[in-house]
Amino acid sequence: MIGLVESTGSVSLYQLKITLIYSDPAIWRRVVVPANFKLDRLHQVIQRVMPWTDSHLHQFIVGRTCYGRPDPEFADKGSETLNEKHYTIADIAPGAKKKFIYEYDFGDGWEHEIVVEKVLPPDAGFKRVICLAGENACPPDDCGGIGGYYEMLKIIADPKHPDHGHMKEWLGGERDLARFDLDETNDALKRFKA
Repeated sequence: MIGLVESTGSVSLYQLKITLIYSDPAIWRRVVVPANFKLDRLHQVIQRVMPWTDSHLHQFIVGRTCYGRPDPEFADKGSETLNEKHYTIADIAPGAKKKFIYEYDFGDGWEHEIVVEKVLPPDAGFKRVICLAGENACPPDDCGGIGGYYEMLKIIADPKHPDHGHMKEWLGGERDLARFDLDETNDALKRFKA
């Protein structure tokens, strides 16, 4: 299996493509995970491969059904979120070409389309999640969603903009839009067992 040195025994593997919706050029990652992976673990993988800071709420959306961390405070208000710890990727996307949404940070509304690109046969050698590819840097948390991110990039690119210095300082310097480091991403996944 394409150099995956990573055992799930008799469990199929899913090759997923995770794309940040409305990003242009596309910001995406391709990962391989076990089909029986619980959604709370997939959340952690997405946080590592994009990478995000895991400092905001999230949910998975399939049609009108939401999976996440149920909040008892809202249970009596008609907002039912199914517990992500009780569902696997195969439960919500039972085969190739199935899609679902992962939303991170309800304020900024970072939506990711997740597509099951391939269902791969079980591989006794598969021991950990792996990222196969990706393109472009992920936006920083708390920059105002995709619109705020692109506005921020315009400000950074214009040294004459009144907010240029402040924005550059907030970002911690220049930002390379194309920077995606596969080795660095897989290093972040090393301790994440399948």
